[in-house]
Amino acid sequence: MAVTAAEITELLKTVIDPNTGKDLVSSKSLRPVRADQSGVAIEVELGYPGRTQYKRLEALVRAALEPVLGALPLQVNVGSKIVPHSVQRGTKLLPQVKNIIAVASGKGGVGKSTTAVNLALALSAEGARVGILDADIYGPSQPMMLGISGKPETKDGKTMEPLVNHGIEANSIGFMINPDEPMVWRGPMVTQALQQLLEQTNWHDLDYLIVDMPPGTGDIQLTLSQKVPVTGAVIVTTPQDIALLDARKGLKMFEKVGIPILGVVENMSVHVCSQCGHAEPIFGAGGGAKMCADFGVDFLGGLPLDIRIREQTDSGQPTVVAEPEGPLAQIYLEIARKIAVKIADQAKDMSSKFPTIVVQNT
Repeated sequence: MAVTAAEITELLKTVIDPNTGKDLVSSKSLRPVRADQSGVAIEVELGYPGRTQYKRLEALVRAALEPVLGALPLQVNVGSKIVPHSVQRGTKLLPQVKNIIAVASGKGGVGKSTTAVNLALALSAEGARVGILDADIYGPSQPMMLGISGKPETKDGKTMEPLVNHGIEANSIGFMINPDEPMVWRGPMVTQALQQLLEQTNWHDLDYLIVDMPPGTGDIQLTLSQKVPVTGAVIVTTPQDIALLDARKGLKMFEKVGIPILGVVENMSVHVCSQCGHAEPIFGAGGGAKMCADFGVDFLGGLPLDIRIREQTDSGQPTVVAEPEGPLAQIYLEIARKIAVKIADQAKDMSSKFPTIVVQNT
């Protein structure tokens, strides 16, 4: 039975991507359809990394088309293409980094760095090229969390090579100082050091660079938010009222400098006893979701207060790589996909499409 490409395209309008809630046609994920007497070829190109979702989407496409095609061969290919998206005014994208995601919190101790490293590993597990920049100059923790030691090398005397583990690139002031050495620097020095780490690291064509921001909303954080080209920010909090109070300030800071809020992650949402299974909201309940409702931003998900998250991260084997099939890793993967989908929905960066115009006196 012969079918046309137009008929196939019309049928694919009924196939909804469960991660975006949009059909493949309106989301512009469908490449031109090939249909002739020899068979039908479908190519789906997602705007977010979704390696674990490819078979699921292929099955949805086949379920929609095979009853109509009968014995006609059907080829379905699902993949991803990550592109740069726009950043706040007055900043310019880094040459080798398509999208920068700031992971921030209003106060320390809410699991921001743990969230940042697991989100980076989750995006990598979904097929993206990912790096992480430890922007917490006073308290760098990513070297321990990633299980990386040593100093960055330089090949040209001008730039640093990132260190690599678990498939992601990383740089941190922690690679360059003694772990017991305190950083007694004032704000301007810290800001300069961070910019050097960001701009003088030889990142290798990253789809996403996760920036583990220092806690708080002071001068350093504000300066970084104005000078670092950020695609979007993720706010990390706990349900505790005092943490939410500071998280709200962090959210408003990003809004003031024109950085989109990708959503809120709530750590320590509930404690489940490892002995009896009793669940108890030690730090309160529903605080993160209420904050999202108040500000009109997305609640990305909540992580339980679980000893495995702490043990795995402290050992240099964060949850996503320690137990990739476990329920905790699945939460991080789901949150990472939501973040990537939110970025894919944003305006694309078109600066690379236009030539640089130089006016000279002749």
